[in-house]
Amino acid sequence: MTMLPLIEKDDWLRPYASALEATHSRYRDLLEEICDAHGGLIHFAENHLFFGLHSYSEGWVFREWAPNAEKIYLVGDFSDWKPDESFRLQRKDHGIWEIFLSKTVLKHLDFYKLYIEWPFGSGYRIPAYARRVIQDSETLLFSAQVWHPEKRFEWNDEGFHQSFSHPIIYEAHVGMAQEAGGVGTYRAFAENVLPRIKKAGYNVVQLMAVQEHPYYGSFGYHVSNFFAPSSRFGTPEDLKYLINKAHEMGLAVIMDIVHSHAVKNEEEGLSRFDGTLDQYFYPGERGFHPAWDSRCFDYGKKEVVAFLLSNCRYWLEEFHFDGFRFDGVTSMLYTHHGLGKAISGYDDYFDNSRDNNALTYLMLANHLIHKINPNAITIAEEVSGYPGTGVPPEEGGLGFDYRLSMGIPDFWIKLIKDMTDEEWNMGTIFHELTIHRPEERTISYTESHDQALVGDKTIMFRLADKEMYEFMSKEKPSLVIDRAVALHKIIRLVTITTANGGYLNFMGNEFGHPEWIDFPREGNHWSYHYARRQWSLADDPTLKYEWLAAFDRAMLTTVTENDLLSFNPVYLNLANEGDKILAFNRGEFLIVFNFHPTRSFPDYGIPVAPGKYQILLNSDRPEFGGFDRIDQQQLYFARPVGKTPNNGFQLKLYLPNRTGLILKKIPTPRLH
Repeated sequence: MTMLPLIEKDDWLRPYASALEATHSRYRDLLEEICDAHGGLIHFAENHLFFGLHSYSEGWVFREWAPNAEKIYLVGDFSDWKPDESFRLQRKDHGIWEIFLSKTVLKHLDFYKLYIEWPFGSGYRIPAYARRVIQDSETLLFSAQVWHPEKRFEWNDEGFHQSFSHPIIYEAHVGMAQEAGGVGTYRAFAENVLPRIKKAGYNVVQLMAVQEHPYYGSFGYHVSNFFAPSSRFGTPEDLKYLINKAHEMGLAVIMDIVHSHAVKNEEEGLSRFDGTLDQYFYPGERGFHPAWDSRCFDYGKKEVVAFLLSNCRYWLEEFHFDGFRFDGVTSMLYTHHGLGKAISGYDDYFDNSRDNNALTYLMLANHLIHKINPNAITIAEEVSGYPGTGVPPEEGGLGFDYRLSMGIPDFWIKLIKDMTDEEWNMGTIFHELTIHRPEERTISYTESHDQALVGDKTIMFRLADKEMYEFMSKEKPSLVIDRAVALHKIIRLVTITTANGGYLNFMGNEFGHPEWIDFPREGNHWSYHYARRQWSLADDPTLKYEWLAAFDRAMLTTVTENDLLSFNPVYLNLANEGDKILAFNRGEFLIVFNFHPTRSFPDYGIPVAPGKYQILLNSDRPEFGGFDRIDQQQLYFARPVGKTPNNGFQLKLYLPNRTGLILKKIPTPRLH
């Protein structure tokens, strides 16, 4: 039998070949079955074109899947919001319900719901495929809204494709992207924030909280309506405007897609939709997430797989998203959801805790997404390091383009919290930043959005703490702030220059946004004071935030213009624990750090290949809040170690404390 390419890439997987082959066979068999029965995976993923409310020249048609229902009514102003036999759906085969309505019954912007009766119960429900859902400001109840504007949105992004080698991602939340207290909008984000992202040097925008969710403070991760863009931020057309505008600027846009779980709310969500708890979700306890207080999809049910795959297709085609960051993939992969279970070896990946249904679904989803858009980006939020996450399904993997290196932010916070600067280990830093599976590409990042929330701290806030309140003026010296600024820069620089695929930053963290995020809640008197971004801090030339923003911009420019991340692998040159010097190579690039808190070193020898080198980026520049201790115009020549070249070559560099450098080897002209 031919060995799966995934196993050939990782010899440690050979003992588990049968488990991987079985998963691959399930995927292949299901894909073949879908193609035979539905004419291909894309046709299978078209539930959104059949279910829900659709307009035709002769009227409206509405369909819903609710196999346990006994009666279903469409309700709205047209029925005085009560069940009316005139608007009762007819039951068809396979649990499908249907009704045809005249054009006069519904019009654009009308509100409607379903009233469903089942054995021993009944209730109002939001249609599963509703494309717009609105919350009433007084009653706080949700309703579906007819969204059928006379004039369709006109896209002008035809032919847009990502023109970059590696994604440099700006993770953003539209609602809190404005400075004033309140909820930001898609339009305001397009006009005010997209230009900032472009100017800062990022090439991908990752939007959080796009799918409708009842609780604003969930950060968008407790989804109720999977096909409805959140109405808090504007209309579907407004979201299209944002994406179209980003494409005009050369920015790709991906969204956080939540297929790992669903909110357990019943009237506005999918839970107990037709009176049963297991219509969309696993039966029994397996259908409830013990940590997230939410519902877990049944990935073994074809109707659920079709629902989720159609959701992927819908966002790609209807809104022109360029891909997805899949939330909670670790939770999907294992029946224990990654809770209370340490992954200490390969046996832990292949025990009885794998959810084979979820594995197959993710393989199908990635196959579908890349079939619709071969240039699409898919990223797995996966912390366990599951083998094959970043390998195509045809080769035995899950098919993601990238996996989030979720251990890196945890590593940095642990280092800052638990160790003094003198205790930082250079070899450990290099190891933690470069470890990855041989077959996968990863997205590196220094801190997650969770660390910006109340109860935790960003790197800058953790480094500076209360000093941020009084000493961020350039006129006020502070040794605490000096340390924070220097470490903030070199932590980011070493993270991106060791990245194995791409890099991510959560909005505002690039300039050390102060304090935390706290969404409106009863505990803060429903205040929006902390659910915003203070862009003016980075724009103020009198404040030190400007230094951090300038460095981040220069760092990204240097990395992207030189395509630094394309040079693999990363080779360790030097890790001197006493001096706190770390140096490594990527192709013709030499990256050097002095993490020492107090010691600067003149003429420090760094092993290199022979040749001459120039500095491309220097974190000690005054415009970055540094002390201008390095002559950046100087060329550096590799010198033999000792009296002969047999012992190798080295550069003699002046390395001030808490400084990072990127140097590039300059080609030597050939003599003719």
